[in-house]
Amino acid sequence: MGLRDILTGRHQVKGPAPDRLFAISTAYVSLQAEHGIEPAGSAAIVFQSLATSEFESTLKDMEEVVTATGGDSGTTVETQDDSYGYRWMILRNPPGKPSVEDLAVGINAVSSSIETAGFGERLLCAVFGFTDAKGQRIYFIYNYKRGSWYPFVPAAGSAPTESAPKERATERELQLKAQMSADLPMEPEIERWFPLWGIPI
Repeated sequence: MGLRDILTGRHQVKGPAPDRLFAISTAYVSLQAEHGIEPAGSAAIVFQSLATSEFESTLKDMEEVVTATGGDSGTTVETQDDSYGYRWMILRNPPGKPSVEDLAVGINAVSSSIETAGFGERLLCAVFGFTDAKGQRIYFIYNYKRGSWYPFVPAAGSAPTESAPKERATERELQLKAQMSADLPMEPEIERWFPLWGIPI
């Protein structure tokens, strides 16, 4: 397995994860053309950190890889820890040049590396940011353990931070599920649509 295989998604991780993750690379076309929802140019992968040199070395290597491969497109990468003990690896496209495809390749590179290193059980989810015509932030969340997507929409007027009111636009989320079920493998059990507060993208 070579670096090119990881970056192009040819390396298979457990189950149908790569194909299901990359569904966002085509689904965003429907979001734009049919529903007026634009990519925000940012995505993140969330996982439980592990205080071992091997795990930290894996993450450092992948951050360098994503930074290097994002050189042509200008995609940047950074990491941060939240108050719940999770680590976020955040990818951002250059301002005004959103590329869902580049973000998906980068996210897949990170998850593939974590899987290959034997830490796949620590993967939580991937998050892709979008904005609708009213300026409302919309997130599509990919649950690695379930191999499925679901929408998460913080209620209008509440910033997605840990100190903001934790209210979600459930009706809007259900509408998005109905609109995008043909494009994304949606999580059928709505009780598993876990909210993520404090999303840093």
